[in-house]
Amino acid sequence: MSECTALPTSQPSRVWTILVLVLLEAALVISWSAGFVGIRFAIDHAPIFLILMWRSLVSGLLLLPFALTLGPRIRLKDAAPQMLFGALAMSGYLAGFALAIDHGVPTGLVALIADMLPLAVAILSWPGLGQALTARQWLGSLIGLAGVLIASGWSLDVGNVPLLAYGLPVIGTLSLALATLLQKRSRTSAMPVHQSLCIQCLSAAAIFALFAWHEGGVFPVLAPGFIGGILWLVFVATFGAWSLYYLALKKSSPARVTAILYLSPPVTMIWAWVMFSEPLSWAMAGGLLVSLAGIVIVARAQKSTHV
Repeated sequence: MSECTALPTSQPSRVWTILVLVLLEAALVISWSAGFVGIRFAIDHAPIFLILMWRSLVSGLLLLPFALTLGPRIRLKDAAPQMLFGALAMSGYLAGFALAIDHGVPTGLVALIADMLPLAVAILSWPGLGQALTARQWLGSLIGLAGVLIASGWSLDVGNVPLLAYGLPVIGTLSLALATLLQKRSRTSAMPVHQSLCIQCLSAAAIFALFAWHEGGVFPVLAPGFIGGILWLVFVATFGAWSLYYLALKKSSPARVTAILYLSPPVTMIWAWVMFSEPLSWAMAGGLLVSLAGIVIVARAQKSTHV
């Protein structure tokens, strides 16, 4: 009798949970893609490390009052791992793809390399973490990657760019993959997102400040283009993307969350079309469908491993 009454209530709850997760992942893809466009816009108005420093600093300072007053008291032993995550996930990843764009690597190619994150997670996984991908997850990741190649390949132009510049987003992606695995296994993962994000932003700002000072100075450029670019990167690419990323990571697995980011390169092109009137292609539509197929395979494979 009790089993019969439990079924009707559990099914709507399950549907609602799936719906919330799908909406969360869709918002993550949009805001994550906005970061590439924001860097591309701001890079015309200021040096790259100055942009990254002020993006991280403003984000961290805006979050600081909430981090200190809302949620549990922040202890040093809890803050220290977040500083490490900030160095890896923010400093390493952001500097990798931003420097690549600054050196002339096409934005679509940077987004493509950055969204090989599921493969990077698999490479850096080991039995102690228990995060290795299954055969179906590998298949889904490779299909997703193929979709990105279809959607993004038409716009890629190697050009006269230093060979080392193409390795920068690879290093950044591996840095974020390592941070993703460590974050998932850390005992401090229960820290509220606004607190962990605040610590990571301020940690990244301190690192970027050293490079910005060496690059020419840490004072902001008082120009509309620089201010607008920083506000875009703070509220859309930082508060939006990174908050949604860590929220999704808490509700799902690294394999599924990072596989969702395969949609970032095509969506980045949509952002570029809206903001810079860049042309679109039928290849994008085909690539999106292939990427979605790969994501579905990864998601279902992840579900079967937890049954």
